[in-house]
Amino acid sequence: MEAYVLDWANLLVRWLHLIAGIAWIGASFYFVMLDNSLKPPKKPEDAKRGVFGELWAVHGGGFYHSQKYLTGPKGEPLTQDLHWSKWEAYTTWLSGMGMMAIIYWIGASSYLIDSSVMALSPAAAVGISIAFLVVGWVFYDLLCRNMIGKDGLLAAIVFVFVMVANYVLHQVFSARGAYIHVGAMLGTMMAANVFFHIIPGQKKMVEQIRRGEPVDPMPGIVGKQRSVHNTYFTLPVLFIMISNHYPMTYANANGWLVLGVLMVAGVLIRQFFVLRHRGQVKWWLPAAGVALIALLMVLMAPKQVDAGGEKVSFATVRSILQQRCIACHAEKPTFEGFAQAPKGVMLETPEQIAAHAVMSAQTVASGYMPLGNLTEITDQEREQIAIWFAQGARTAD
Repeated sequence: MEAYVLDWANLLVRWLHLIAGIAWIGASFYFVMLDNSLKPPKKPEDAKRGVFGELWAVHGGGFYHSQKYLTGPKGEPLTQDLHWSKWEAYTTWLSGMGMMAIIYWIGASSYLIDSSVMALSPAAAVGISIAFLVVGWVFYDLLCRNMIGKDGLLAAIVFVFVMVANYVLHQVFSARGAYIHVGAMLGTMMAANVFFHIIPGQKKMVEQIRRGEPVDPMPGIVGKQRSVHNTYFTLPVLFIMISNHYPMTYANANGWLVLGVLMVAGVLIRQFFVLRHRGQVKWWLPAAGVALIALLMVLMAPKQVDAGGEKVSFATVRSILQQRCIACHAEKPTFEGFAQAPKGVMLETPEQIAAHAVMSAQTVASGYMPLGNLTEITDQEREQIAIWFAQGARTAD
């Protein structure tokens, strides 16, 4: 019953995370587009009122006229019903941490720990996980505080820091656990940027305007710095959110490097759209991003398995699956934490094994399965399954 309840919790929190993430990222993309698409006001009276820029748009059967004021309208009180874009960020982070707790902390033995990487107790793994997220934010925040106005250098140092963290995580956790922690670290930075800097800075600015005081520019400068970072973190985080469905990435022998290349590709593609909103169309940016992805596809392509040697019998493969896989992939799993077979994949009968032969051969050969190698499958057994598949995946000897 506990595993069943956790499955429902996983589903509902994941759903919430997806909804909140769409709302946050959608709002972020919209305001980046709006900010970079503003034109000087056409009416002289608008400029006198303090309008910095404006944008006309058509959508949903109507026309919209957006205007930006740097310090509010001149000679007019600031409206009391301001819209604040913050709860989308907070809900995304809270639901994300809920998923982290349900999947990777409660299920640390299955999803977070890989004894072949580092022998950890569940408590130690969870402690390292939490500490890593906290230390990651503190270090990043200190960097940003001390490098105001040095955007290029700061971006380079942040990238190096993320890559070092990425590599270190792969020396501590399972590959899947390492990937999700890179994403959680970036997501924590993004949400904390909103909570500790962007929103407080905006509140201070609003209070100063309403009191008729000169506006301190520093909170705005800091908020802009953090907002720009959030823009470029977005596509890497989105990739990591879906990466657990594609073990060919994180289960690669150089999974940390694969993640680094894909993050760079995401940043290049995002930069194209940021500049495009300003009227600068630089096709080399998405071309470079796509080229990096294409290069990965070529370099990561699985090697052809030699099927010409000694025949691997179905009896041998079935025996391996019964010893190493059936605890989870059965109608009634016996492995703790599983109420049903993962992704509905059952490997108990010859028909089931044949139906899932492609998935079994790929995930076992890649090292992704069994999770954390908890059933201690050997490299020889992985090779035997791969050869059996290459020889036609016959279920009759």
